Order: sequence, then C-alpha cells, then structure tokens
Amino acid sequence: MRGLLLPLLLLLALPLAAQTNVHIVGSSDNAAGKVVGLYGYTDMLTMDEVLLDSVTVDADGGFSLECYVNYPRLVFLQVENYSQSFYIEAGRTYKVHIAEFDWSVGERQNVYLDPVALPLWFDELPDDELNVRITRFGEVVDSMLNARRAEFDSRFRPRRSAFNELEATVNRMLPETDTNSFFARYKRFTMAEMKLSMNFTRRGKLMKEYIEGQPIRYYDEQYMRFFLALFDHSLSRGSRKVPMGRLVSWVDAGDLRTMMDSLGTDPMLKNERVRELVALQAMKEAYYDPGYSADHVREMVEKIARQTKFDEHRQLAGRMVEKFVQHESGADMPSTVLPDVEHQMVDLATDFEGKWVYVSFVRVNDPNSIGEMEVIAHFHDTLAARCPDLEFVSVSCDREFQKMYHFLKSSKRGSRYGWTWLHFDGNYSLLEQLGVVSYPSFMLIDPEGKQHYSVTPPPSSGILLHGPWEKPVEEEESILPFGN
Repeated sequence: MRGLLLPLLLLLALPLAAQTNVHIVGSSDNAAGKVVGLYGYTDMLTMDEVLLDSVTVDADGGFSLECYVNYPRLVFLQVENYSQSFYIEAGRTYKVHIAEFDWSVGERQNVYLDPVALPLWFDELPDDELNVRITRFGEVVDSMLNARRAEFDSRFRPRRSAFNELEATVNRMLPETDTNSFFARYKRFTMAEMKLSMNFTRRGKLMKEYIEGQPIRYYDEQYMRFFLALFDHSLSRGSRKVPMGRLVSWVDAGDLRTMMDSLGTDPMLKNERVRELVALQAMKEAYYDPGYSADHVREMVEKIARQTKFDEHRQLAGRMVEKFVQHESGADMPSTVLPDVEHQMVDLATDFEGKWVYVSFVRVNDPNSIGEMEVIAHFHDTLAARCPDLEFVSVSCDREFQKMYHFLKSSKRGSRYGWTWLHFDGNYSLLEQLGVVSYPSFMLIDPEGKQHYSVTPPPSSGILLHGPWEKPVEEEESILPFGN
C-alpha cells in the first residue's frame, strides 16, 4: 500500500504543476520587505483586477512570481500603489529589476489622479520578444506623430494621407510574415483604433473590416479595446434609431426582449452575439449615467445574465453586477482588521456590531483631513451623550504607523480627537477595494455591518447635525382637559 501512495500523490500533483508556465525572477534596490503582486484584468469590459501571484521581497531584494497563461496577456507588477504593465507569454522566464524608488511620493501627490510608474527594467530580452516589438512599434508611431503633429491634430482636421504614410512606415519598419500572430493583431487593432479616433473611416466600414464575420476575441485585450471604442456611448446616450428616452423606458420596465429586438434594427448589430455584448457595454455606461435608474440598470444586467445563451456574456454580466453592488448602499462591509494606536487589532465589521460607525480615511498632515477632524471634534461629545449607538473611527493612511502615534500622543491637536484611531497597516489593496482614492474619504456602516451610503457625506456637509443614527422622536398624544 505504501508503494502505491507515492505514484498516486505524483499524479495528483501533476495538474497543479502544469498550471505554471510563466516565471518572473526579480531583484530590487530598495523594496525589501514590501509585497509585490502580479495582476491582470479578468476582461476589458469590467476591467476587474485579478491577483495572479504575490510574494514579499526578501532581505536581499529578490522575489519570484509564477502564473499560467494560454495566450499572450497584459499584466502589471504592483508594489503598494505603484505599477508597471507588460505582456507575458507562455513558456517564458522574465528577469526584472525594480530600480531605487522614492516610495513616499504618494504622500505628496494623488497617484490615482496622477499615476507614478514603478521603475521596472527587463534583463536579457531577445530582439523578437513581444514587449520589445511592441515598444519598437510605439516608438515608430510616436516619432512620426511628433514629427508631423499638425497633420494628426484633431483641431486641424487630421490628414488621411499622413495616416496612410504612417501605416506604410509601420509595415515597412516592422514587417510581420505571420498575419495571425499576436503582434500582427496588436498592430492591426491599434491602427484601427487610431483610424476611429481621427475619424478617417466611418464606424460602419470599420465594423465590416474588423469585426463582422469574425469570432469575438474576448481574450485579446487589444481587440477588445478597439471593439469597446467602436461602440463607446453609441447606445447609452441614444442613437438615430434608438433614442435615449426609449432605451431608458425599456430599462425601467425590465423589457429585455423588446430592447434587444429593437437594437437589432441597427445594421451594425444584426449579429446576436455582437448585439448582446454591445448591450452589456451600454448598461455599464448607463449605470453611471444620471439619466438612468442605477437599480433598474443592475436588474437588466441580472436578467441578461440569466437569459443569455453565451457563456462569456453570462460571466461578464455576473462580474458587472458584482462591481455595481460593491459600493452601493446596503453592500456588505469587507473584513477590515487594522491595528489601533496601542497595536491592538480592531475589526470594523464585528467589533462595533449593532452600532453606527462613521469611518474617516485621513492623513494626519493633510489640511483637508484635519479640517474635517475638527468638525467631528466639535460635535463628538454632544453626539456621544445623545447617540450612544454611534461610533467614530478614523483610519490613518500615512505610510508610517509612528506618524499617527506621535500625532495622537505628542501633539496638542491630537489630544482633541478622542475616538478610535486605526492605521491602514500598509494594506493598499483594502483601500482600493473600499474606493479610497483621495483624502479625506468617509464611510458610514449601519448596525448590520452594511454600507449605508454609496457615497458618504463628509462632516462639513452637516450630516452630524441630523444623521440616520438618530432615532425618530415619537410625539406623545396630548390629553386636553374638558372645560376651560
């Protein structure tokens, strides 16, 4: 029996081992102790990020990541909230180096609005490697666009002849014998997107040339980028054949059949698969459009997920709904366990169960954050006496725990803020999950542990004067005396 066990274990282990065909071997100058993650997009419609692998950089600055792909895929290497994107191919090993970097730059500027790229270098890439070829393609295009800027500038009506010369230059300098290769398609759909953006070709003609009669390549990021650009806001804001008001009425009524049949009158949407994918794109745009009811849009997407016969669309619709409800009113609070000023761990989802929790995400040296903290301090004692079911929690998003500690323990101002303080503990992925992209940001958690608002008003809005935590005052029935 013991002799049979080892071969059985080996057989069980083989499928797991087969799931690794890309290796990234890395080194760094000053990233020791930091978590480096390898991410990709689930799809180009929702652009949900999926973690492929992560590891803590060792004391010598080294790290190693692995994943599995069956088609060239765009990924990005991320440390804290700094990242760099590149393509990976099956069967390759990539040697990368993270150069010395000022990790505190995010405290001086909002890197979500003004991103700062991770300084990533590649070692020993052959000349025919995909990233090298894409970089060379970008350099050829950029050099000609810069040299003949006025001929491509939308303010001066771009010249079609100049674009034809650009295409000829690209094909001459970067010839591709295999027209079905990934790089050939990358060039083809990148140039097609440029044609579209410069209005050189009608959308219908681009549809016939690049989409019609061909399979939809959901897995090809550049193809999907062009597809989504081709139909960007072409439906959600209304079209000649389907005015926006009519689309809104179908969404409000949940009339999926009439909506899809009516969209099919557009020659570009005759194909059922194309039509349904474009409808999903329109619903994504409509969800964030004040002209639509967000709840009705979500219900329509849920209906598409239930009724579609295309597995790809069922998955897309499901991810869209998940993304919609993530920050909606009534969404569950994710597990959030963070250290307080005494290094005791506090769970926002359970430690304040049964109470309203007004959470502020701040930085202690940010004037806007301090201004809102002063408003809370002004009302804190009064609210504590009047509303015992209300708790205030501030989460310091400063890189160093000691900055929060000294602010509260050593500064005169810190002594005014006598409520629970936590440190985000370097959990940048949690901040992204909660939608915290600027400071200060706020979140109100109800007694059931759910987010009360989609967007929580700041203290300066006046919310502390009459918040949802206040119990309604029941008026006693007065009994008037008879007589006088």
